[in-house]
Amino acid sequence: MRSVTYSMSVSLDGYIVGPDGGFDWTAPGDDVFRFWIDEIRQVGVHLMGRRLYETMLYWETADQDPSLDDAMLEWAALWKPLPKVVFSTTLSAVEGTARLASGGVAEEIERLRAEPGEGEIAIGGATLAAEAAASGLIDEYRAMVYPVLVGGGIPYFPQQERRVDLELVETRTFSSRVVYLHYRVPRQAPRGGQADG
Repeated sequence: MRSVTYSMSVSLDGYIVGPDGGFDWTAPGDDVFRFWIDEIRQVGVHLMGRRLYETMLYWETADQDPSLDDAMLEWAALWKPLPKVVFSTTLSAVEGTARLASGGVAEEIERLRAEPGEGEIAIGGATLAAEAAASGLIDEYRAMVYPVLVGGGIPYFPQQERRVDLELVETRTFSSRVVYLHYRVPRQAPRGGQADG
């Protein structure tokens, strides 16, 4: 079964966006950007809310920007054709390979898992991740932790009334002092079978 992953940059105090709505502190160094390029190669479809969709719209035409370096052009070449599902109650249309979701995130994930397809189902954005986590649908959490305290804003981890134990898969420290943490949600194996994921 296709894994559902939640990957975002996060401040050390746990926020993806600061109290002023800014996230300029997440500008990646070269090694972090190269890592994100390698990560996006594993993604088969990307789920996102309106705010992230609008932020990422730049990459739909970024290949026309003459100031982009080779790494940015490589990212744009991978991002542009990637299927995207946008969850929004205010947008009436989306561009490129994106489509508007017709239901909730749980229904969309179940539908995508039932379809033939390769690659991870990636979730971007805390609101969608909170909804998916509440339904127990996130298989992996991947946090790129930046050495900054922003003091509030939008939290990376959803506030929920249940405990979720995690297994550490990987850690990595980058030259920019950013630390990558990759955790898996352990799944119970069905009786007489293997664990999925």
